[in-house]
Amino acid sequence: MNDALTTPLVHSSNHGHTPVMLSEVMQYLSPVAGGIYVDCTFGAGGYSKAILKNKEVKLYAIDCDPDVKPYVKKLQKELDNNHLYFIEGNFGDIESLLNANDVKEVTGIVIDLGVSSMQLDQASRGFSFAKNAKLDMRMNKQGYSAYDFINNADEEEIANIIYKYGDEHNSRRIASNICKERQKAPIETTIKLAEIVRSSFTKYRGKIDLATKTFQAIRIFINNELENLKKALLASEKLLIKGGKLVVVSFHSLEDSIVKNFIKERAQKSSSKSRYSIDISTTNDDGIDSQVTFKILTKKAIKPSKDEIRSNPRSRSARLRVAEKI
Repeated sequence: MNDALTTPLVHSSNHGHTPVMLSEVMQYLSPVAGGIYVDCTFGAGGYSKAILKNKEVKLYAIDCDPDVKPYVKKLQKELDNNHLYFIEGNFGDIESLLNANDVKEVTGIVIDLGVSSMQLDQASRGFSFAKNAKLDMRMNKQGYSAYDFINNADEEEIANIIYKYGDEHNSRRIASNICKERQKAPIETTIKLAEIVRSSFTKYRGKIDLATKTFQAIRIFINNELENLKKALLASEKLLIKGGKLVVVSFHSLEDSIVKNFIKERAQKSSSKSRYSIDISTTNDDGIDSQVTFKILTKKAIKPSKDEIRSNPRSRSARLRVAEKI
């Protein structure tokens, strides 16, 4: 089984918010003077800081998490320049967010799909079962939460979400046990949910905590992550200039499949259609755009080095793919 389905999703370690595969990302992005770049998921600002080492570029940093604002201010003060522009919003809306700031074309786009350490390590956010907190998992702190889902969705929907986004084959038993427990009392905390999930298995399997896939699936669903990724990829076609780079770091096999197939379909004329294809109105009958828009720069997904995984175990499921606009 793909380990990307069984590991925590994160772009930085517990030791100072180190972005995953930073050197590889920067090697492909190669910021040039006068270029306009977008860090679609600012987080703690690791990629943004590296990009802005070139003092002759402009960078638009996007993040829907209001908690990143202190990191933005810290980086702006540290850099002592006015080339960093922060936009609060979801990266899936990258086109409208940039257009609202009079940006129509960009030189490079970086999308890091991991949950940051500051989100996982902050118990109150309710992302991790390693820390007891009220179920939440909302990256933007607004709207429908994991608590709402677990305590209100019907059993079939819970089972389907856990299976679809977590590849959890024990999803029906987990959903059944969740519904039984919430009849006694609302399921309020991460620890309680994790206990229910673990109790749904007859024996322990592997090195990964049995609750990992379920928590991952709920988080992806609550934040509409896969749909936002598809929207961002489509927008990249319109925004990138010729020679512009699209750099994506994913942590989940579903994310990586979407990125892989999008780039592949846009890099060749094809009559085949993957289950992960992105349908838009300009596609042909097979769902593939007839115009080639990208050149693949990474024939296979790039994985973190053994040294990086040792220093930051949370990076082990990361996959990097890069394409160039043509």
